[in-house]
Amino acid sequence: MTAAHFEKNLILLSDGYKPSHWKQYEPGTERVYSYFESRRDDDTPVVFFGLHYYLMRYLEGVRVTEAQIAEAEAFFADYFGRPDVFNAEGWRYIVREHGGKLPVEIRAVPEGSRIPSRHVLMTVENTDPACYWLTNYLETLLSMVWYPCTIASNSAGIRDDVAGFFAATSESSFIDFQVHDFGFRGSTSLEASALGAAAHLLAFQGTDTLSGIRLLQQYYGAAMPGASIPATEHSTITSWGADRELDAFRHYLQQFPSGVIACVSDSFDILRAVRDYWGRDLKDEVLARDGTLVVRPDSGDPVVTTRKLVAALWDAFGGSVNGKGYRVLDPHIRLIQGDGIDRAMVSTILQAFQDDGYSAENIAFGSGGGLLQRFDRDTYKFAFKAAEVTVNGQPRDVYKSPMAFGADGAYRPSFKHSKRGRLALVKDGDTYNTVEGPHADDLLQPVFRNGEVLVTPTLDGIRDRLRNT
Repeated sequence: MTAAHFEKNLILLSDGYKPSHWKQYEPGTERVYSYFESRRDDDTPVVFFGLHYYLMRYLEGVRVTEAQIAEAEAFFADYFGRPDVFNAEGWRYIVREHGGKLPVEIRAVPEGSRIPSRHVLMTVENTDPACYWLTNYLETLLSMVWYPCTIASNSAGIRDDVAGFFAATSESSFIDFQVHDFGFRGSTSLEASALGAAAHLLAFQGTDTLSGIRLLQQYYGAAMPGASIPATEHSTITSWGADRELDAFRHYLQQFPSGVIACVSDSFDILRAVRDYWGRDLKDEVLARDGTLVVRPDSGDPVVTTRKLVAALWDAFGGSVNGKGYRVLDPHIRLIQGDGIDRAMVSTILQAFQDDGYSAENIAFGSGGGLLQRFDRDTYKFAFKAAEVTVNGQPRDVYKSPMAFGADGAYRPSFKHSKRGRLALVKDGDTYNTVEGPHADDLLQPVFRNGEVLVTPTLDGIRDRLRNT
């Protein structure tokens, strides 16, 4: 078995208990109709993104083969310790009757849509009555869209926050590079880094996670969706030695005499670096550059550190007071905070800057774990649930409505109740409603049917949709 072989057998890309479900539905079941939503009990908007990647990567053109069925049959016999659990004949039916292509239809809102929580985002239904068991067999794989949706939602929220501070304190509205992706090395896998970085690039354009750029180029028709700048790391500065940090800084300026560059400046003494090296010894060189030097601290409390440093940079380089009454550093110098940054910290720092009389444009942010990794499926409480079955030609609503004990001991309905029946998502003005389907104005559109991807979203279209919904 090669290292990646397990990914190539779709039959094995499901939860281990699901192969037993074909025996558990009521005899005569012909259709299973399921949906995907965020179950957060508030109006937090969710950005839908990433489904096209999963469809193209794992389902488009996939043809289940006899060899894969044989492999799965042997695997599950060993896994369950019995030969009668896995539905080998059901999969052979798909090979025989459908050429190995999956007889399902998937409908979804357009990628980049920003939808309040507790509304349907995607539905899945088998198109062949003999394959009723296939709908929820695919739940495991399709539910993984929770991750790019979550990252896209978080980054869109950060952009909203940053835009608010810019509106209050800045005369500029250009914020595409205010939050930079530092998350590559902290991701759990290459695929996670690519999906998360791609999701972040819906809201911003700054990134050092190249895998996300490549994913958008391959699956979403992007040209060059992100950008970065020459930047130091501690190894390139400390390799000069503690007593030659100034030489390292000067050399860096000489290597890049123009453009925006960033320099980590806390390898030894951040105040000395800002006040003495950048603000005195190298000041003339910084001001003579055709571009901007961005000073990066990487230690200490993010709020205290950035407040102290923006004041030190103001003392050293000065600047101007804009029409809104906030101080803006000389355009040759800026600050970036890349340690300890998540959505809450961005707003906390920008609020501190506003309180101190500094414009939000004086600082940018880099984020790693707080941008791509500090989330799980329950951040937005994503769930995939059955809503209707058809048995012997008769449709039947399917739902769950559990009672549960709260921390206070009270026994009450759980937030995990699910929707029932066929669903549609419609918009009335600025209000979204999940209603009984089908509906003429349904925002859910077919994106996959019987092995074929039906829609090819582009990054440009997704970004436009996100900015306008």
